[in-house]
Formats: sequence, structure tokens, C-alpha cells
Amino acid sequence: MSVLIEEAESINHAVRLIKAASHVVAFTGAGISTPSGIPDFRSPDSGMWKQVDPFRVASIAGFRRDPSAFFRWVRPLAKLSLLAKPNEAHDALFKLEQIGKLKSIITQNIDTLHTKAGNRVVHELHGQIHEATCISCYKHFSAEKLIETFVETGEIPRCDCERKSILKPNVILFGEQLPFKTLQAAKKAVRACDILLVIGSSLEVAPASDLPLLARRNGARIIIVNESATDYDRMADIVLKGDAAKLLPTIVQQVENAI
Repeated sequence: MSVLIEEAESINHAVRLIKAASHVVAFTGAGISTPSGIPDFRSPDSGMWKQVDPFRVASIAGFRRDPSAFFRWVRPLAKLSLLAKPNEAHDALFKLEQIGKLKSIITQNIDTLHTKAGNRVVHELHGQIHEATCISCYKHFSAEKLIETFVETGEIPRCDCERKSILKPNVILFGEQLPFKTLQAAKKAVRACDILLVIGSSLEVAPASDLPLLARRNGARIIIVNESATDYDRMADIVLKGDAAKLLPTIVQQVENAI
């Protein structure tokens, strides 16, 4: 069987499953945002961990030891996030919500592109870059203007409190716990779904990577759309390897036409 025929059959199978479903939940990783110009973390050629030690620049211990290293590393990513716009895969998930199939999104991404695309229920497991908190007084800030200034000047953002302490973006670094309420909401969504649509995630980072197992234990069908293989492919009902910005719109358009 040719690759194209196999892919077409998998797409048709995905369309049938989603059409029959009443509660679809999407689980997304960095691969859904790479077509928007935001690099992923683990790909061999362009992943963001290829040139740096993540535990030095992106762990809570590293941040406390040398926050300037984190800000030097995150500056190019912050610039890309400012410029990034939702791509066809994000738009397809918004359409899937509009036609009543998609109930929520669980994402590992910090770029807020799902919200920008219009999706209403988005559980951001790893936080997001557009808010910040003072490490001393814990005052919260909207970070839009702060990011613009930081990208332009490289100056580390600081609080207006007496200590003028550094503002830490509200992203989850290595060594930090996931936000409890967000994780519980994600688990509740996964337990309720009849299809978990996994898009652009290597499924290598726990505890987020445990969510497909939870979905399977509760009887959900699993559809994986990713450029490369994952350890969860063997338990999935459908695996589609390729660009989510091309595959997802095709699937959602066919679902819409079939309703």
C-alpha cells in the first residue's frame, strides 16, 4: 500500500471518528506552532535544546542562580512569540470548536496562539509568556509591553516594588510543579472526552505525557498527528505523520462537510 493511500485512509478514519464523537479534546505541543515560526525544543536540526543546556537556562534552579542566562536564552523566543500568528492548524481547531465537536484544548505551549485563534477553553499546562510575577512581592503583571521593551533593549524586566526585583514570566521551568488547578482541569477534560486528538507533541515530558494514558483508560480513542514517531503510537487508534498545518485543516473540513 502506498504512503499516500495509507494517509488518505487514516484521514478518512479520523473523520469518521470525529464525526461520531460528542466530546473531542485536543492535546497540543510545540509541533503545532512551528508553522507559525516558533521553533520546537527537541528536533535534531532546529530544536531549542540543541545548542544550550536546558537545566542551566530553563530550570527554576538555574533561574535563581543566574536569571540573566534565562533572559538571554528566552529573548529570541520572546521576539518570535510577539510576531507569531495562529496558523492553519490553530484555525482548524477553532473551527472544530465552532461546529460543536471540540470542547477544550490542553497545551504544553506558552505562546497563547490557541487563544489568539479564538478557542475559549485552553488549559495551559506550562504557563504562558504574556504574564509575569515579581519574585519578591509576587505582584502580577501583564507582560505585553514588558516583552516588547525587553525584546527591543534586552533589559531584564523588574517590578516597581521597593526591592525592584526581577519579574519572572509565568512559564513553568524545569523543576517547577505544573499549576495544580490547570492540571486538574486538564485531567477532568481528558476523563470526559471520547476522542483525544494529540497534535505536535513528542509526549516525552511528564506529567503532561501521562494524559493520553488517562484518556485511554477512560475509553477514549486516540488520534496522533505529529511529524515524528512517539512512544504512544502503538496505543493510538490513528497515527498521522506530517505537518499539522496541512493535515488538520483537511480533517476538519471533511468533518464539517459530513455533518
